[in-house]
Amino acid sequence: MIRRFLAAACMFFMAVHAAGAQQAASDQDIVWVQIEAQPSLNAINEALQRRAAQLTDVNGFYLGSGWYGVALGPYTREDAQTTLRRLRAQGRIPRDSYIATAADYERQIWPIGLDQLSAAAEATQPETALPEQGESDSPPEITQPEVTQPEVAEVIPPEPEAADETPREARASEARLTRDERAALQVALQWAGFYQGRIDAAFGRGTRSSMAGWQEANNHEPTGVLTTKQRAELLGQYNAVLDGMGLAAVSDPKMGIEMIVPTGVVKFTKYEPPFAHFDATGDIPARVLMISQEGDQNTLFGLYDIMQTLAIVPPDGPRERKSNSFTLVGESARIVSHTEASLKNGRIKGFTLVWPAGDEERRTRILTEMQNSFTRTDGVLDPAAGANDAQSVDLVSGLEIRKPILSRTGFYVDANGMVLTTAGVVESCGRITIEDDFEADVAAQDPENGVALLRPRATLAPMNVAAFRQGPARLKSDVAVSGYSYGGVLGAPSLTYGALEDLRGLNGETGISRLALEPLEGDAGGPVLDSGGEVLGMLLPPAEDGRKLPEGVAFAVNAQTLQRLLSDAGVRTAVANGGRQLAPAELSDRAAGMTVLVSCWD
Repeated sequence: MIRRFLAAACMFFMAVHAAGAQQAASDQDIVWVQIEAQPSLNAINEALQRRAAQLTDVNGFYLGSGWYGVALGPYTREDAQTTLRRLRAQGRIPRDSYIATAADYERQIWPIGLDQLSAAAEATQPETALPEQGESDSPPEITQPEVTQPEVAEVIPPEPEAADETPREARASEARLTRDERAALQVALQWAGFYQGRIDAAFGRGTRSSMAGWQEANNHEPTGVLTTKQRAELLGQYNAVLDGMGLAAVSDPKMGIEMIVPTGVVKFTKYEPPFAHFDATGDIPARVLMISQEGDQNTLFGLYDIMQTLAIVPPDGPRERKSNSFTLVGESARIVSHTEASLKNGRIKGFTLVWPAGDEERRTRILTEMQNSFTRTDGVLDPAAGANDAQSVDLVSGLEIRKPILSRTGFYVDANGMVLTTAGVVESCGRITIEDDFEADVAAQDPENGVALLRPRATLAPMNVAAFRQGPARLKSDVAVSGYSYGGVLGAPSLTYGALEDLRGLNGETGISRLALEPLEGDAGGPVLDSGGEVLGMLLPPAEDGRKLPEGVAFAVNAQTLQRLLSDAGVRTAVANGGRQLAPAELSDRAAGMTVLVSCWD
């Protein structure tokens, strides 16, 4: 009797031990994080190499029915759930990624020679016997082979197998989708050109019709209900444009900002208050700025004005300023720049995305991700942050101020603000400005003498206008040229003094005068004045035919030639017949009142 009792007790404890072992094995299931599916060998080869360059623990599996999958692992279930949440939050894997088991895969195709499915099957087998004496009951250490260059083996596709989910199975899997997942499918169908309705996550007749249209266009039976694999294929098409962008959530406590950033093409480089700079890392000339500073409405409006002077914000494009926010879009042939900022609780925060022109689909998708993810957190950028090493009058917080292609001088010739200047400054310009603030158009030109007449788009009120001298001036008389010698850097014109050497050019040209003068390039287009402030002509740029003139030699188009151009253009001019000599200060004031900076912009 006692023997029977001992035997029964022994069997009971062995059963309890086996049940506990089975429970432990269940808790330690080997699983993977399934992130992508592809319908062909070429597609899976490309996907594996792309993912292996961005993530660790990348594997390739054959799923069945001609489909292949990319998965991360192997992990315990707990580690897989942690990895899935982390990578989703960082935007590094699709939102529809999920945890898969060995039963979801038929065989492993990559890394070459690795068979983790068999190891997973053995690890989940229930323990049937106690270890013999001398054996260890600890699990073996699993090491992953080191792969330096991902390669995908040539895989012979299996014979066609059973069809994808039936419509009934597809409806069942569809019913488990969240509202966000259903809305994402509508967005993808809209992007593909099949859905025109509202994004409401409701699968009505319009959505069903668009699903059938997409299925037919992609060689699937047009049932109007997408299977699990078809949904993955549609979302894969939609997200393919973002491959390599490395969209990831970036949190910066110093800025007090969290947002999605395309870390595959930009990286953080420096703080230059109020900006955190993310500069391009490769061939795509992209740029991201985070904006963070303390301030009030005046600070916000000042930032709005300053941003429009920067090279990264082209002058053309829609922009809107409200009482506590602004949006600023700049568009050119090279870039599209989008800036938005808002004021809350005494803190201004926002961002700028600069992207190459012509890549609108990718730009708008990235911009949408940035806008939807932008979050204010505690903290604001310290005004003293950053080294501020790049000190320059051409820089604002490390950003280059927008500059013209070329700047020269011009001068007012009537009370409406018409301007004479050198023809060289208006050639091939996308935009012409007077004093940087007023846009102008070419009203008339004299290519032979190198003169252009500009008409401002807004009516201006000059302080002084040119009074052209009638009759020739005396040879060897004093003259002065008023010009922006340094292209507007000094903010005002300066006078360069010389003498009238000859009333003709070197080849006897009667419309040109020769001067004994040493002007700079920026002075070209400026008025040549006599000692009484009357205009004798317009300074020409240095010879452009390759000739090297002696120092102190310059040329000017004379007053009579300029007046003929103005008369033909219907401009009435003021004339003078010689008057009193002006004091230097008075001459300088008169010259400054008529002289303007003319700039050519791209």
